[in-house]
Amino acid sequence: MTGLLLSAVALALFVLPTVGLWMLGRRLRLPAGELAMGATAVWVTSVWAVVILGAVLSQRAQPVLFPETSPCHNAGTPVARYFPPDAFCLHDDGELRTVNGPTGRILFWLACGTAVGIPVAARFTLRRHR
Repeated sequence: MTGLLLSAVALALFVLPTVGLWMLGRRLRLPAGELAMGATAVWVTSVWAVVILGAVLSQRAQPVLFPETSPCHNAGTPVARYFPPDAFCLHDDGELRTVNGPTGRILFWLACGTAVGIPVAARFTLRRHR
């Protein structure tokens, strides 16, 4: 089940925006060099922002270099959830408390919306100008 979920997320975040942008550029008859540079720039900035932000949010409670700087130090065990990304502290009483708060979730979903919205907006713009 996890493999299927990861495949669906990879398809939604990497393949669909890239293919959509490439097909849109072909319909606009852009030169191949411009199309490759534009698709690469959009892909790197929007999709990788989602990946990096998700990795940071899910690993925030983990003690990396200095265990005493972890939010879960002397409070509980760090727990990570990868999609939607969030980090928790499992306290001794069994309660899971988030480390990121609502701001982290909002930033992640805004980045996802941007990564998916750019090719969709480009497609609607093309349709409107025809």
